[in-house]
Amino acid sequence: MARQLRMLRPNLEGLPKLELPAGYGLRNYREGDEGHWANIISDSFGGTERTVQDTRNEITERDVFVPDGLYFVTYQDIPVGTACAWRQSVDETDVGYVHMVGVLGEHTGHKLGKWVSLAVLYYFRDHGFSCSILDTDDFRIPAIKTYLNLGFVPVYVDDTQPERWQEIFRKLELPFMTTQIARVQKLLPIKLWAKVSR
Repeated sequence: MARQLRMLRPNLEGLPKLELPAGYGLRNYREGDEGHWANIISDSFGGTERTVQDTRNEITERDVFVPDGLYFVTYQDIPVGTACAWRQSVDETDVGYVHMVGVLGEHTGHKLGKWVSLAVLYYFRDHGFSCSILDTDDFRIPAIKTYLNLGFVPVYVDDTQPERWQEIFRKLELPFMTTQIARVQKLLPIKLWAKVSR
């Protein structure tokens, strides 16, 4: 099975201003939000219906979980979108991982995925991380466009990925980022690149 696509924001400088649309709010995790997270992820990812216990297994009871790194976009005080500031290990302080971005279907079209992802990037910047990565799938074209607009660049983590990325850029009707992709690896220190590309 092919690996997910990897994207990198090589630094956390120059983040755009976070401006939620009218009627929406932003907050961190509170005890009891497990059901909201399960509902949002089930709706936006499809597949198996997630439960409160799944939230605990996948997020809140993991050793890398920090409550103030799990964000929710709210509408009338009800969470409708989410993203998590994640790390690949407990002692990771360089590379932040944007994890499990999802928005309820009835609230798509308001760029909520962008805003909640941006909140996570602000978290990483404010906590001294150097850069941020995420993984995504070939068919998530709107999400990939959002990540590109947030300054993420494709990173090749296996031999199938250059061709897969070319096809995505064709669907997006955007010029391929050959120069930017090549430059990203040269910009990062070797130690950081090893973490980003593993």
